[in-house]
Amino acid sequence: MSAPLLAPACHTPSHLSEPLLHTLHPGDMACGGRGERFATLLGSCVAVVLSDPRRTVGAMCHVVHAGFPPRGDVQTHDTAWGEPALQGLYALLRQRGIVPQLCEAWLYGGGNMFPGQFPNDRPGQATGAQGGGHVGTQNARWAQQALARDGLRLLHQDLGGSCYRRLAWTVGPHAPEVQAVPV
Repeated sequence: MSAPLLAPACHTPSHLSEPLLHTLHPGDMACGGRGERFATLLGSCVAVVLSDPRRTVGAMCHVVHAGFPPRGDVQTHDTAWGEPALQGLYALLRQRGIVPQLCEAWLYGGGNMFPGQFPNDRPGQATGAQGGGHVGTQNARWAQQALARDGLRLLHQDLGGSCYRRLAWTVGPHAPEVQAVPV
């Protein structure tokens, strides 16, 4: 008789289990409690991280495009776009009894993935095609404005530059960890 391939979950003591890891891909969002971990890799995309001031609940979204999907797009709730992602993040927090506007925020990403085409572009500048800069600049600018518009307190931001960012955060007292990787 062979052993079962998977042991039933009820046989694993909860104090021995690993914290839940939420690996976010472009367009993903997740919400979790203290001790749960979020991780993502950013290029020109931006990640918004929100937490209640006691840091008992946290949420993250991985935004690919600034603002809303184009008019007439069937996928109006596509969370790859900034506005649907942010509204979805707020809904996840409300489901856990957290008022989004009382949360603290961190903002990461908006990297310049094409430094040869946009050599001096930064989130605060208006350069490039139609004055909008590269995609990372557009994403970073949108996220800064959206968080300010919604009255969220931005604790820290790490935006722009010609790099990817590895972002990880465990819901709790410490700030997210970010590691820049040159393009």
